[in-house]
Amino acid sequence: YAIFLSTASGTNQGSITKNGGGITYGSNSDYRLKENLNYTWDATTRLKQLKPARFNWINDSTDTTVDGFLAHEVSNIVPEAVTGNKDQIYTAEEAENAPNTAEGDIKAQQMDASKLVPLLVKTIQELEARITALES
Repeated sequence: YAIFLSTASGTNQGSITKNGGGITYGSNSDYRLKENLNYTWDATTRLKQLKPARFNWINDSTDTTVDGFLAHEVSNIVPEAVTGNKDQIYTAEEAENAPNTAEGDIKAQQMDASKLVPLLVKTIQELEARITALES
């Protein structure tokens, strides 16, 4: 099974595909859709600004500790990874159109951690280059 996500003009933007025992979430990454490529940005400095935390979810009765990030802290460093705005709540009008939602309920920010992968890979490459230079 596959679901293809397209723009209003019909351009394919990505897909959700079931194959075997797994699900694949695909986003366009074709070079023909990109411009202004830059391979020389400083990933290490940006990565060091991220603040990984350990926490448990309020609605988890087991109080299981997990690793993660706070979306509003990531939004200034990797804005494409975060949707929504810090401290946003539903207005009365928005709540009317959202099931099981009331005015004043939190409109939670969301984060796509996969957007951090390029930053992580580039940082590893930068650190590897520094180690190699130090060993020479």
